[in-house]
Formats: sequence, C-alpha cells, structure tokens
Amino acid sequence: MTDAISQDLDQFAGAYQPGALYALDNELILNWYPHRVLDQAKGGSLLELGVGHGYATRILNGHFERHVIVDGSGAVIEQFKAQNPDLSLEMVESYFETFDTEERFDTICMGFVLEHVDDPADILTRFRRFLAPGGSIFVTVPNAESMHRRVGNAAGLLPDVFTLGEGDLQFGHQRLFSVGGMNALLEQCGYEPVKSEGLFFKPLTTGQIQKLDLTPEILQGLMAVGVDYPELCCAFMTRARLRY
Repeated sequence: MTDAISQDLDQFAGAYQPGALYALDNELILNWYPHRVLDQAKGGSLLELGVGHGYATRILNGHFERHVIVDGSGAVIEQFKAQNPDLSLEMVESYFETFDTEERFDTICMGFVLEHVDDPADILTRFRRFLAPGGSIFVTVPNAESMHRRVGNAAGLLPDVFTLGEGDLQFGHQRLFSVGGMNALLEQCGYEPVKSEGLFFKPLTTGQIQKLDLTPEILQGLMAVGVDYPELCCAFMTRARLRY
C-alpha cells in the first residue's frame, strides 16, 4: 500500500472517535448487526473488512476458529490494537483492492465498506475468490431510501435521497445504496442474494431523535422493528452466497 493511500485513509480516523458526529447511529447499528451475522453464520473462519469503530470486531471475535481483519489505515489499526490488546485475531494492513490470500473463509463480513471504495463491484468480485463453498458474505451499507431521507426529500430539505449528507462526508462516503441496487450489484458480481434486513428504523434525523430523549427500550424497539423493513431503515444488511 502506498503512503499516499495510507494518508488518504488516515484522514478519516477522527470520525471513528467516541463522541463523533452521529455517534448514536453508530452505537446502535454497530452493536446490533454483528449479532445478526452470528445468528446466520456457520462459524469456522471469518474475514472482516475494515476495523471502523471496532464495535463489530469485538462482538464477532471469539465466535470463529479464525478471525482475520483487513484494513487500509495503519492509524486505525494501531488505535484498535492499543484499545483491544487481548483479542485473538490477525490484522492485515492492506488496501482492499490489492489484498490477496490463498485462504478461503466460511464468512466474509463487509461492514460499511462499499460506500467508501472507488469501485464496489471490483471489491465484491475480488473477494468472491476468498469465500469458501457454502459460505456467506454479509454486506452492510447506508440506505439512500431510508425513512428520514424520504421525509427530508418530501419536505424539500434534501434534493435527492442519494445526496450525501454531512455525516457521509465526514466518514469518507462516496455513495449510498438501495436494497434493490445492492441485490443487482451482488448478482452482477457472481453472488446470489439470500436475505436483506433493516438496521435502525429512523423516521427523523439524528439531531431530532436526540432531542426526543428516547429511552433505551424505545431505541432498541426501533432496531427490532427495522429488521423486516430494510428499504425504510437507516442502513441494511444483505446476506449472499456464491452463485454457481
């Protein structure tokens, strides 16, 4: 990985600190979806793309015989290692587009990765070779067609639901997805979509929700209800398998 690439990725490391913008969304979603992965994964080996906030990694770790993480930012990796010295895993600093291995994994987890990369189809196609027969890939992405974006668009506050917002830009997002668009992309790249589920039914903006001072029980209720409505949630997760 070149120094230029590493520096480009390192500039977003601050967005992954506690108290950053949209910390509520991150805490809810990133503590929720790994459990949904564990409910559907078969165990064995796990290849995880990106460290991010580390929520998912900490939850997933220990549930697989082997856990490998690939991340393109040395700063994020070192920050995570310092905060989690006791986890049993292997961390590889590599740009996703250049990562290579002879190993095949039972589960591949792309947690909020494809919105960041230059070419999502290239990543999905490349990592297809690392998925073991019968294995599953779990892709989580922000949803352009979420309820709060639809409302913002209808109210004239958002010109298009696919328009990137302040939080998207801070995290280095290049795009948003729809459920239908993700299914089409997975099929294009040689996968068979199995199931999509919603992550956080979010009818209002983060700031508006925070002003409501909702109880933890209500927030968890929004997570639970959202599972069955991926096209309306803040984000969604799609499980897919190889198409033979």
